[in-house]
Amino acid sequence: MAIELHNVVKQVDGQTHIYDTSLNLVKGEFNILLGTTLSGKTTLMRLMAGLEKPTSGEIWFDGENVTRIPVQKRNVAMVYQAFINYPSFSVYENIASPLKVAGLSKSQVDERVMKIADLLKLTPMLNRQPSELSGGQQQRTALARALVKGSDLVLLDEPLANLDYKLREELRDELPKLFADTGATVVYATSEPLEALLLGGNTATLDRGRVVQFGPTAQTYRNPVSLTGAKVFSDPPINTARVRKSGDNIQLSDSIQWKAPAHVVKLDDGEYTIGIRPHQIKISGVGVNVKGKVQIAEISGSESIIRMTVENNNWVCETHGIHAFEVGEEVDFFFDAERCLYFDNAEKFIAAQAME
Repeated sequence: MAIELHNVVKQVDGQTHIYDTSLNLVKGEFNILLGTTLSGKTTLMRLMAGLEKPTSGEIWFDGENVTRIPVQKRNVAMVYQAFINYPSFSVYENIASPLKVAGLSKSQVDERVMKIADLLKLTPMLNRQPSELSGGQQQRTALARALVKGSDLVLLDEPLANLDYKLREELRDELPKLFADTGATVVYATSEPLEALLLGGNTATLDRGRVVQFGPTAQTYRNPVSLTGAKVFSDPPINTARVRKSGDNIQLSDSIQWKAPAHVVKLDDGEYTIGIRPHQIKISGVGVNVKGKVQIAEISGSESIIRMTVENNNWVCETHGIHAFEVGEEVDFFFDAERCLYFDNAEKFIAAQAME
C-alpha cells in the first residue's frame, strides 16, 4: 500500500502540531520517523491510521483518498510504546483475536500465531494471562497481535522501548526481514538515531511538527539538508562551532586552524558553521588537535561520554573504553577535518566528505 500525504496540516485549539507536510511512502518500504518527544511522530501516525483527521490536506492509500475514512475501514495495525492487551484473554487469545475476527479457520489461526510467537519468544507463555507477564513480555504480545494481522499498513510507535537490550537488538534485525515479503508499508517511530541507522530503509527527520528531510536512511544521515536535520540525527548532540574560511585555511580560533579539505576549498571565503559528530572526536591519534576542558566524564558500559568546552563551545566526545577525567582537566582531543559537515549562515548543508 503506497501512502501519500498531500499538504497535511494538523491544528489543535489554534496550535499547529503538524505543519504543511507532503510525504510519499512507497509500498513495501520500511519507513522511519525520527525525532525527539513532541516532534510530531505520533500525530503523523494517528493521521495515517485514521484515528485523527487533518485540519487541511489529504491522505491517499493506493490512489484512493482516505482522508475522511475512519480507522475501522482501513486495513491498519498500530503498536504503541505503552502496550495494550485484553486482560481477560490469554497470550494466545490476544494474538489470535484479529485473525478470529477476520474469520480464519482454526488451523490458519494456529499456524500464524505459532509463527509470530516463535519470532517474538512468546511460545512458552501462550497460556498465560497478561497480568502474569513482565512489561517486556506484554509489549511483545501487543506487537505480535499487530504483526499477525498481515495489515497493508503497520504503524509502530517506539515499540521496542520497553524491551531488554538483547531482545531489542534481535528484533531490530528481524523486523525489516519480517516485512520484506509481506508487501506491507511499515512506519516506525523512534527518538534514537542509532536505531534508525540499524533499521535502514527510509528516514524522515522531524523537528517540532515539521518534516526536515526524507530519503534513504544512510543518505539522510550522511548528507543532512540543514543543521536542524543533523541535530535530529545525532545523539549525543552534534558538536558545532563557527569557523572562518580564507583560501585553503579554516580557522576556529587563533590556536585551532587546519587546511581546508578538497571538497571545502571551492567554497567562497567567509564564515560557516561546522558540525562534528561526537563519535568522530578521539582522545588519541591524528587530526586537528583541540584542547577541551572537561565538564563531566560519564561511563556507559564500554563507552565514555566526555562533555567539555572548546573555545567557549560545548562539545561532546563519545569514545570506546573507560576514560575517567577530572572535572576541569584540560585534555587533548582530535578530529578528522575530512569528516566535518559545513553549513552556511542560513544553516543549510553545503559540503561534507562524511563517509563513515
